[in-house]
Amino acid sequence: MLPFYDVIVVGGGHAGCEAAAAAANLGSKTLLITMDMGKYAQMSCNPAIGGIAKGQIVREIDALGGYTGVITDRTSIQFRMLNLSKGPAMWSPRSQSDRMRFSEEWRNELELIDNLDLWQDAVIHLLLEDGKVNGVRTKIGVEFRAKTVVLTNGTFLNGLMHIGRAQMEGGRIGESASYFISDQLAEVGFETGRLKTGTPVRIDGRTIDFSKLTEQKGDEGYYKFSYLPHEKTSMKQRSCWITYTNEEVHKALEVGFDDSPMYNGTIKGAGPRYCPSIESKIVTFAEKLQHQLFLEPEGQSTIEYYLNGFSSSLPWDVQYKALQLISGLENARIFRPGYAIEYDYFDPTQLYHTLETKLISNLFFAGQINGTTGYEEAAAQGLMAGINAHQKAQGKDAFVLNRDEAYIGVLIDDLVTKGVDEPYRMFTSRAEYRILLRQDDADSRLTPKGFKLGLAKKERMDLLEEKTKLRDEVVEFVSNFSIKPNYINDLLAAKNTSPLKQGVKLKDVISRPQISIFDVIEPVTPFKNFLKKLPSDRREEILESAEILIKYSGYIEREKQMADKFKRLENINIEDKFDYESIHTISTEARQKLSKIKPQTIGQASRISGVSPADINVLLIMLGR
Repeated sequence: MLPFYDVIVVGGGHAGCEAAAAAANLGSKTLLITMDMGKYAQMSCNPAIGGIAKGQIVREIDALGGYTGVITDRTSIQFRMLNLSKGPAMWSPRSQSDRMRFSEEWRNELELIDNLDLWQDAVIHLLLEDGKVNGVRTKIGVEFRAKTVVLTNGTFLNGLMHIGRAQMEGGRIGESASYFISDQLAEVGFETGRLKTGTPVRIDGRTIDFSKLTEQKGDEGYYKFSYLPHEKTSMKQRSCWITYTNEEVHKALEVGFDDSPMYNGTIKGAGPRYCPSIESKIVTFAEKLQHQLFLEPEGQSTIEYYLNGFSSSLPWDVQYKALQLISGLENARIFRPGYAIEYDYFDPTQLYHTLETKLISNLFFAGQINGTTGYEEAAAQGLMAGINAHQKAQGKDAFVLNRDEAYIGVLIDDLVTKGVDEPYRMFTSRAEYRILLRQDDADSRLTPKGFKLGLAKKERMDLLEEKTKLRDEVVEFVSNFSIKPNYINDLLAAKNTSPLKQGVKLKDVISRPQISIFDVIEPVTPFKNFLKKLPSDRREEILESAEILIKYSGYIEREKQMADKFKRLENINIEDKFDYESIHTISTEARQKLSKIKPQTIGQASRISGVSPADINVLLIMLGR
């Protein structure tokens, strides 16, 4: 071990792993301290990466040179591209991963990184002097000194788990909590609070009657997370399964409400609005007779299943009895019940956009310590904190992504500008410029930045330049090539779109919403021959990129103009101009928070947590803007 480091990262979860890897790969002497070296980037909740907006974040991490996308591709046991029926701004990749292999792959990668040391221990004290952090002290009494420190403590800060009236101290089931750091930071002036999250029961797959469930297979195709073509899964692919609760299940759960820590006042922290427990869903949506549940395999060979949608902190026997009233789970046995966990977090408005704290120089926060929820949000913050801790340690300029450059920029700006009063989760609706922040072009947006930093390797820039060149050649070909009706009308008829009466450019045919660029390859032999120049392992990616430009270039340009306009509207006064409760075209959450806070300007309104860009656009329209 070294007597002095450039960067110390505390915590080996998704944020900590990305932070340590980034700092070390950029050249800083880095130490990663975690309480259990067998659980790097542990998937504490569902065994999946990505989803709506979250998948875009993972592609951005990959484009910058991070690891989450690569690790996910290697350990994927099912991949799906969500929202393909919508426009490309909404396409969101999601992968089921082998939970055990995911952590193993992360450890393998960390052990290969030069400049990175690993230490198993708990940090209990920060070494502070003259408003700066100089290092850490561990539980066994070791002091490590450093120029910068990144805290990524997850749910471990004073973590307290609840199963009915039973309570256990810990950051995760079977693991101890982390103490003293919260108290120390509160003493120097940090505002701290409590949040709550939860996880559902894990089920023995041998006791599930799959004949009563609906199978949900993964997509067959070329989609994945990493832009590196050689990174792909070799693992056995597995299905998820769908079932539903029913009125009998709801009644069985309600029996335990008196013992529920959520409803008897035991739990003080706010839980995630958009990932509610099953008991919250029963109360909030009392009119619904059933709720959809997903059984997700925890790995390629394990019998363990995760019951997505059934998160609970009710007594274990109440959970178990209700579980056996669900179709397909009548004879189910469980490995462990669901539980809730409360933990400390720090108001993220106490941070700069670099994720450095305002109160203590050289101290950075990333992940759930900032009030977020989700592996992807944590990993993104870890990457950015690791980059900026390195930059600070080496006396270099800060690295910040803007809202029109990345979902990562939206995430961090929301946190440090609006703060949180509940666990923050990313959605596409939080981004004003989501047509500009698509999952397909994260490499175009961010790989040059990552390469300039020194994080993305030359291989990534070479791949991007090749992709861009070939994409533009495809667009040029279809823009110049004329197609006659007799060569294409059969296809147009089969796709229920009007036939051609005269020759047009092939681009005009592809621009039709009913036609995909892949549809015209076989009927148009010159185009098929032209495409032979595309590399086989990137052919679909390049063609899809070309098609998006062909179909959506007008929308993309319009959004760029809207972005410029939105920036000019920051100071429009809206004080006393709206009765928010009467505006039903904005979300319920927005109505509640706007009515409570009564912002004076559009700029202030836009920074309130829970008020989406779509809500702001409604207000602008009502103002005639």
